[in-house]
Amino acid sequence: METAEIRRRWLRFFESKGHAVVPSASLLYDDPNLLFVNAGMVPFKPYFLGQETPPWDRATSVQKCVRTQDIEEVGKTSRHGTFFQMNGNFSFGDYFKAGAIEYAWELLTTSQGAGGYGLEPEKLWVTVFENDDEAADLWVQLTGIPRERIVKRGMADNFWSMGVPGPCGPCSEIYVDRGSEYGPDGGPAVDEDRFMEIWNLVFMQYERGAGQGKDDFPILGDLPRQNIDTGLGLERLASILQGVDNMYEIDEVYPVLDKAAEMSGKRYGATGGQTAQDSHPDDVRLRVVADHVRSSLMLIGDGVTPGNEGRGYVLRRMLRRAVRSMRLLGVADPVLPELLPVSLERMRQSYPELQRDWGRISDVAYAEEEAFRRTLTSGTTILDTAVERTKTAGGTTLGGEEAFRLHDTYGFPIDLTLEMAAEQGLSVDEEGFRRLMTEQRTRAKVDAKAKKSGHVDTHLYREIADSLSAPVDFLGYEGVSGEGRVAGLLVGGATGGRARAGDEVELVLDRTPFYAESGGQLADQGVIELDGARVRVTDVQKPITGLIVHRGVVEDGELGLGDHAVSRVDADRRRSVSRAHTATHILHQSLRDALSSTATQAGSENAPGRLRFDFSWGQPVSPALFSEIEARINEVVLSDQPVSAQVMDKKTALESGALAMFGEKYGDEVRVVSIGDGSWSKEFCGGTHALTVGQLGVVKLLGESSIGSGVRRVEALVGADAYGHLARESAVLSQLTDIVKARPEELADRISTMLTRLKDAEREIDAIRRQQVLGQAAQLAETAGDVRGVLLLTHHVEAAVSGDDLRSLVLDLRSRLGEERPAVVALASVAKGRPVVVVATNAAAREKGIKAGALVKVAAGVLGGGGGGKDDLAQGGGTDATRIGDALGEIRSAITRLGA
Repeated sequence: METAEIRRRWLRFFESKGHAVVPSASLLYDDPNLLFVNAGMVPFKPYFLGQETPPWDRATSVQKCVRTQDIEEVGKTSRHGTFFQMNGNFSFGDYFKAGAIEYAWELLTTSQGAGGYGLEPEKLWVTVFENDDEAADLWVQLTGIPRERIVKRGMADNFWSMGVPGPCGPCSEIYVDRGSEYGPDGGPAVDEDRFMEIWNLVFMQYERGAGQGKDDFPILGDLPRQNIDTGLGLERLASILQGVDNMYEIDEVYPVLDKAAEMSGKRYGATGGQTAQDSHPDDVRLRVVADHVRSSLMLIGDGVTPGNEGRGYVLRRMLRRAVRSMRLLGVADPVLPELLPVSLERMRQSYPELQRDWGRISDVAYAEEEAFRRTLTSGTTILDTAVERTKTAGGTTLGGEEAFRLHDTYGFPIDLTLEMAAEQGLSVDEEGFRRLMTEQRTRAKVDAKAKKSGHVDTHLYREIADSLSAPVDFLGYEGVSGEGRVAGLLVGGATGGRARAGDEVELVLDRTPFYAESGGQLADQGVIELDGARVRVTDVQKPITGLIVHRGVVEDGELGLGDHAVSRVDADRRRSVSRAHTATHILHQSLRDALSSTATQAGSENAPGRLRFDFSWGQPVSPALFSEIEARINEVVLSDQPVSAQVMDKKTALESGALAMFGEKYGDEVRVVSIGDGSWSKEFCGGTHALTVGQLGVVKLLGESSIGSGVRRVEALVGADAYGHLARESAVLSQLTDIVKARPEELADRISTMLTRLKDAEREIDAIRRQQVLGQAAQLAETAGDVRGVLLLTHHVEAAVSGDDLRSLVLDLRSRLGEERPAVVALASVAKGRPVVVVATNAAAREKGIKAGALVKVAAGVLGGGGGGKDDLAQGGGTDATRIGDALGEIRSAITRLGA
């Protein structure tokens, strides 16, 4: 049975049992504690935590998930993968243990011909929490499973919680016996390779308190409503129903593995055991490729682009691990153009949107592979230099700092560093590398914790929302003022009866014209006037769905719950932000028209009079095309087409051609903003806009740049801000024309000519200075003196010369000193504001053990820098030009010590 069919049967079965079918959320679900959705219940967390009221009593989904904490184990076991799909059925105060057990048994054991999965009941085992006799009895009564196939286990295995205070409860897991060839008999407690877990039924019936770990927390009591949360691993069940050894061999994954084996000339499974951990290293690499290619396809499909932090870093790491694994398998040519389409062919059956967005997905992936290929080239050169430096110093171990720099700065994988260093006879200080990696991760976690608001106690907001008869009524689409009453009040972050002048408050009104920050649009500002009080609003947020919270300071008077409120948004600021938001829509469509439909939005910010727009695109936009895009935007502005908004159901909106943004969370009803009749631009959008595009006045694009692999950024000014910018540019242009005595259209050529002449003059000056420096050679050679039998010439060249000129002079002087006796030349100067030192030795000096590279390091250390080179010629530098004399003196001292 194909994986896509397993998915279809799941949804059909639970829909027939009265469950609402909920589409998979994006992998980029809006949860500040998660990089990606990592479990099927994540989109339902607000309902289980009591933060929101579920719109259904029972629901089902097949949720896309990514887990990366065990990425190093991918391919080594049959259970570890990065992307997977979790089938779930959920009950919110509806059915409980009996219903969950009955549904699970029915679907698993019903014949395939009758719409089930057709598993043999004799091969099924279950586990229950050691104190949950109720669940054990229900399994026997409802399914007839023998008690000897029901295993009781402790809290660490069969008790579930989110890791924080909140709902918790016992769980019951279903296992399939795969047969004696996979391990010993005895059930899940004996061997979890033979007995594979496929389904976990969580019975949420208690509330837990604060504590650590999986079993160190108090149970505070029963939940007011008992809930069900289950998760069946789609890939695991597919491996059972398809009769394969592990998840890498199922129909959605194996075709990529097979293609990779064909490209590399390897035969998968030719040696080793049946299970993944017994496999040949080549088989592990093939599994890594298959897993990471599929995961990358799904991540890019949901809007992730490669980067150096967060989600982008995870994607970059997986793409590069796949490419690296193929190189270890012997394939040096680009591989993603061969492998990614194979994964698309399998995954589009369940996710047709991948096919629609294939152009963007493939562009991002192929650009990242090409960038990594360049990294491998440059990183190899840097690694070779580090290896040579280590060997020259007599070392046998490449420092952890070097390995970390290669990894952190150049993206060079540590396994590649280990392998290539070993090829040249060196080990790597892995402990030092791991220490630096740990320090970096710790810093990142501390920084992330400081920035995010995850697991903030939202019960105060929830209490306010529950006290309202309906969600806060937003009036801002119709105007910038309105009346309401105070429905919630927090003073200094805590519930307060009254707020007085000077207090920082969070204010909830039942009706408000204030726009809360979302969708890239900054929040409104303004004032709220109450009975004898006035609040200056500086920020507006939506901490939970349906609640708009005004944050600000009480300027005058005193206020409390129930007070009548008159809200006045800063109208000029709102109009300026709205114009920027409308300009963003026009820019988005203009980029798609000029580049490709794959140039989709990847982020934005709409501020007063300006906008920032990020979009997916793998290369710079040419200046000529950028100018054409700007001209097109202003043509649209001049057309003065109306801007309209319409609320419709999500399906209808998508069918009408409206664009939905990656990673955004949409309800069943969405707001669609159209320019003109909608044939030119139509997008899902909850923001505020100009009434017509003509109100924008003018749009000035400031520039376009890269902010990461496959992502570009455009910044622009709108309206009065754009006019002011153009006026300033015009004034500068007028000044330049007066200075160079040229008409505006001649300015570029005239300045180019002047710069060319200036560069020619600089080259002539450099040539004269070089001649003057070299002309000192004969005179300088006479200043060489004897130091312990070594002819030493040191000199500070006062004239600013380049490093190249200094090397030329050093080599000239070395030749003048001859080869009859040991000779060393050491010159120093200041180049571009920084001290530089060059040392040369003749053959006789090197025979005495005097090496230029070692002397340069001595001098560079005094100058506050570093350097290196060969035994006969080396160069270094630093930051402290005042110590050039000391640096040359240290060279003399070093030679004195060697001579002794």
